[in-house]
Amino acid sequence: MEKSCKNVYITTPIYYVNDVAHIGHAYTTIIADMLARYSRLTGEKTFFLTGTDEHGQKIAQSAEARGKTAKEYADEVSGKFRQLWDDFDITYDKFIRTTDEEHKTGVQKAFEKMYNKGDIYKGEYEGFYCVSCETFFTEKQLVDEEFCPDCGRPTTIVKEESFFFKLSAYEDNLIKWYEENEDCILPRAKKNEIINFVKGGLKDLSISRTSFDWGVKLPESLNEPHHVMYVWLDALLNYITALGYGTNEENMEFWPANIQLVGKDILRFHSIYWPAFLMSLDLPLPKHIAAHGWWTRDGEKMSKSKGNVVDPKEVADAYGLDAFRYFMLREVPFGQDGDFSQKALIDRINSDLGNDLGNLLNRISGMSGKYFDFKIDSKDVKKYHEKELKEVEDILNNIENYIFNMQLNKYLEDIWKVLTIANKAIGDYEPWAKMKEGKEEEAMALVALITNIMAKVALLLDSVMPEKISKIANSLGIEINTDTYNKLIKNKELIDTTTITKVEQLFPRIEEVLLEQAKVTDISKSEVEEKASKTEEIEEDNLITIDKFFDTTLKIGTIIEAEEVPKSKKLLKLKVDLGEENPRQILAGIKEFYSAEELIGTQACVVANLKPAKLMGMISEGMLLAAKDENGLSLLRPEASKKNGTKVS
Repeated sequence: MEKSCKNVYITTPIYYVNDVAHIGHAYTTIIADMLARYSRLTGEKTFFLTGTDEHGQKIAQSAEARGKTAKEYADEVSGKFRQLWDDFDITYDKFIRTTDEEHKTGVQKAFEKMYNKGDIYKGEYEGFYCVSCETFFTEKQLVDEEFCPDCGRPTTIVKEESFFFKLSAYEDNLIKWYEENEDCILPRAKKNEIINFVKGGLKDLSISRTSFDWGVKLPESLNEPHHVMYVWLDALLNYITALGYGTNEENMEFWPANIQLVGKDILRFHSIYWPAFLMSLDLPLPKHIAAHGWWTRDGEKMSKSKGNVVDPKEVADAYGLDAFRYFMLREVPFGQDGDFSQKALIDRINSDLGNDLGNLLNRISGMSGKYFDFKIDSKDVKKYHEKELKEVEDILNNIENYIFNMQLNKYLEDIWKVLTIANKAIGDYEPWAKMKEGKEEEAMALVALITNIMAKVALLLDSVMPEKISKIANSLGIEINTDTYNKLIKNKELIDTTTITKVEQLFPRIEEVLLEQAKVTDISKSEVEEKASKTEEIEEDNLITIDKFFDTTLKIGTIIEAEEVPKSKKLLKLKVDLGEENPRQILAGIKEFYSAEELIGTQACVVANLKPAKLMGMISEGMLLAAKDENGLSLLRPEASKKNGTKVS
């Protein structure tokens, strides 16, 4: 995300109103809110958009199943999203709904412009359609000839009159955009997947339907009243109709967007369809499209049937909204999948927030009150603590770059390095000893140093934990605003004088989980007895010694190439770097669960001393380890990136 621009425009995806908001929705929105708050604090004119996507066949079917009209159902669910964001104090500038009249007018104007340009033509669509994903697929893309490759649900064969967008005409322009703009897709590794997909060839996109009518009608000038727009064309255009495109144009000065946040499952729509639509409309492309990962719970995929779906409102109510925000932003690097557990959240609260941050504020209050009647003067800080000030400045010099490159966890890690400097300085210089020795000037300089460090940290954490930081700011006697930011962060100045005010404990220690743990499916007594009896029947010969286990060599490798094996429904041909002179060729039967594009650049656990085998006329030099249950197959991967060839033991 570029900081130098005059205006800052930040968007979340508009959330589909087929269900209540979950932790993934909250994660995206909290990230966007952090970026918006930070941009405003640094003095940027900022526009933050979120909202709901309300058209499409799936919504019409869901409404009918509940005995409601599509609009009644959309109103109900959209209202819940908006209420949650209001409860979370999300500072959006506009909450758009695709049922808004201004949006529909803007979308029709865009459709008309693309049609008049020759980028839209009338034809007939015949193919496979997934209602759940609102996505078209070719037969080659399907799993076992009929199932959606994304969600696994059955597809339906659709044959109907349709208008098409000339997506294929923009293939070269898209490739050029990717190659000329290094950070147009973040994380950068995701861009390689998109480039490989586009280079595989793009087909024109069906953008209208006649089999249902819950959607935006085509422009009246086309005289096609039985057509409604494909939901993804309708939805993606919200990012400009929210600014007034096609109506009053009042906020189009904010376009192009600086950062458009999406989940990794909808990156392809946003990084292929969306820029192609914009090119057709002769509009500039977004600066950055940033795709984050998914969240699991206690290491398991969340699902209603398991009863382990995380309700963000319940978590925030139990542990505090600011603690929840901090955990979500700190716990996982942007772009990677994250795991939510109450234990991990409690550890963050007790350690990071309680000990490192909250306790430091208590020490400032205690020392200033005991020694100086709560009055702090910074006049001698540079005289006695040039070293610590330099260490803090070195860390903060480039900290802004983390935010604008979506490295939010590193941003927070560096802030905690600054807190470490402050906590360490107290132990190193012992102000209580200085006071006993009559060195009040030195003791004051130390307490003032800690106060200034805390003030700088408060400014940098305001976008993360605004409610708690307002209390810290009040305690320190500072205001969280652009002037203070410029003085203490940008210009590296110090507070002149201030008076400390005592505050309540900000992050009380938590000793046990506050919410009911995820439900576990009950196993009947008979099932337990049956399993036990089977266990007793296991023959001694099935057990192996530790020496035999170590005969197997397991190594970590990076998948550097991946492609489908022709005529095979299951096999992918991979090139895996195991730190050897040449990469290994491995044929893996995982095509039903992973696309070739998404594997490139990822790591996996490989059986490295397996005897080479020939499959479909090709040599396979190893095997990937995976686990499979009723929820699908997952490759076994290291928790953090490891050097290629690292042994698993």
